[in-house]
Amino acid sequence: MGTLPKRKDIPPWVKVPEDLKDPEVFQVQTRLLEAMFGPGGSRIPYIEQVSKAMLELKVLESSDLTEVVVYGNYLYKLRTKWMLQSMAERHRLRQERGMLKLEEAMNALELGPSMK
Repeated sequence: MGTLPKRKDIPPWVKVPEDLKDPEVFQVQTRLLEAMFGPGGSRIPYIEQVSKAMLELKVLESSDLTEVVVYGNYLYKLRTKWMLQSMAERHRLRQERGMLKLEEAMNALELGPSMK
């Protein structure tokens, strides 16, 4: 990746330019990001501070995925990527379980043939 990010507020713990080389990149379903990062990405600065990394989000066109780019020290990048992927999987599983419970509840409320 030859170009540096266009972000103006690079956190003080990110060393320029060495920490901006070779970022960790992965994709997450866009709908999970609000659960992870809060409304409008309000938790991103906190997550960056705790993880000592810098995050960039790039919405992929014609897809429901968003690319998450993690910059920083090698170990911090790997730890942050693992943490965010784990959070996304946890939220996905919780939503899936919630939909299954909703489906079971709706099936339980259906009237039998004699009740119609």
